[in-house]
Amino acid sequence: MPWGVVHPIWTLPSDDVGDVSEVPELLDQVDTPIASMTADGAYDSTVVYEAVAERHPEAAVIIPPRWTAVPDEAMTTQRNAHVAAIAKHGRMGWQRRSGYNRRSLVETGVYRYKNIIGRRLRARTLPNQRTEAKIGCNVLNRMARLGMPVSIRIV
Repeated sequence: MPWGVVHPIWTLPSDDVGDVSEVPELLDQVDTPIASMTADGAYDSTVVYEAVAERHPEAAVIIPPRWTAVPDEAMTTQRNAHVAAIAKHGRMGWQRRSGYNRRSLVETGVYRYKNIIGRRLRARTLPNQRTEAKIGCNVLNRMARLGMPVSIRIV
């Protein structure tokens, strides 16, 4: 997959597994270089920053630090830079400068999934639920490819 292309990665873990603990496994699914990883504030943890740095050292990690965050020498320098940028420009300024607002595109995709495919999985077992979710994603991707306009710049 070429640079600049959004590469969605996902898994459907069981209920007793936290989202943050799944990040290393999700990153292992990607066999091409990652330019950036964006997530919400729930992923603001050492586990995430270290997993990205280990597998994709050049990748930007764009995760908003918690409201109470302070620079921490034990954390990666990217997180400390985010904390400093928020202190200097405010949270909204950091969002604009870091590209965090692009995350809304993913939120739109999840909204589209829930409205077209449905808010609930019908399968009863976890393996079948994973298959059902993957089929739903493939259906949406196919619909998007069929319905998206092709724009060409004319000079």
